[in-house]
Amino acid sequence: MAACLLTACGGDETPGQAATNAPAKPVIGVDYPRSDTDFWNSYISYVPKFSGELGADLKTTNSQNDIAKLTANVQSLVSQGIRGLVMAPQDTAAVAPTLQQLEGKKIPVVLVDTRPDTGNAFMVVRADNRAYGEKACRYLGEKLKGAGKVVMLQGDLASINGRDRTEAFNECMTQNYPGIKVFGEATNWDGAVASQKLSTVLTANPDVKGVYMQSSFALSGTLQVLKQRNLLVPPTDPKHVFVVSNDGIPQELKDIAAGNIDATVSQPADLYAKWALEYTKAAIEGKTFAPGKTDHDSTIIEVRPGLLEDQLSAPLVTLDGGTYGGIPSVKHDDKSLWGNNLS
Repeated sequence: MAACLLTACGGDETPGQAATNAPAKPVIGVDYPRSDTDFWNSYISYVPKFSGELGADLKTTNSQNDIAKLTANVQSLVSQGIRGLVMAPQDTAAVAPTLQQLEGKKIPVVLVDTRPDTGNAFMVVRADNRAYGEKACRYLGEKLKGAGKVVMLQGDLASINGRDRTEAFNECMTQNYPGIKVFGEATNWDGAVASQKLSTVLTANPDVKGVYMQSSFALSGTLQVLKQRNLLVPPTDPKHVFVVSNDGIPQELKDIAAGNIDATVSQPADLYAKWALEYTKAAIEGKTFAPGKTDHDSTIIEVRPGLLEDQLSAPLVTLDGGTYGGIPSVKHDDKSLWGNNLS
């Protein structure tokens, strides 16, 4: 499964033993973090597909971006006899007591997309969120030729993802494009809030030339605001505002083709589901991992003592597949992108 698998995968069954004494299916619980965005709905659609391929018995809940519901959902799943748990807590600080409880019950946990501020987990399945901010910065910095104003529609700074994307974007701009002024607007991953704040900044600064949305939650609202101000124009028009998003959902890819936005970072919804379930099954079977390269184009790192993170690939996606500030991209219609393969 990964280059750093430490325990053997084989067994000592004699011929025919597996057929007569087939092991029970592993019972895996999955808490979906929310179902109000295209990205997470895509992730939700992949989970049963990959659990079926693994032969796992799946129990699911949805915490709807509410840490109290997540806590209650975990209790429910534990009572249903799960042997491993996948979850994606949006509040990465408040999840610590739940992780501690599960550790005490010896139920391995795999976290998807987010990393806990404190507490242990068997594995974190995540892309490098600092790289998201870096890639967005490089693209906008090159398109604006190092000068002008951009708006960053941040996620939630209570989330490690929001912090990583924000810090990396700001640091990259400061170091490489000091002539660009960044307006950082916290949105709590709320599209309505993002639209209102973008509109406010544009009113005071009509010369804004770039927008970085830290997630596709802000996509429709951002395009609506730009359209209302007659700024939703082709990239060849001097009034064009360059927009970089983050997720790689099918609509973003269509909007790149249409010239409505210019780039996105493809966060791998399919691989999040696949590898979260794979690692959970491995944990149930008693397997362990160590830092290093994997066989699925990623790297396992140790983010702090005892906590491993498999950092999956998340490419920059553009219209032309060019290289921007040293960052290579793939074309919006590349068949390797999950957003082009979602049925």
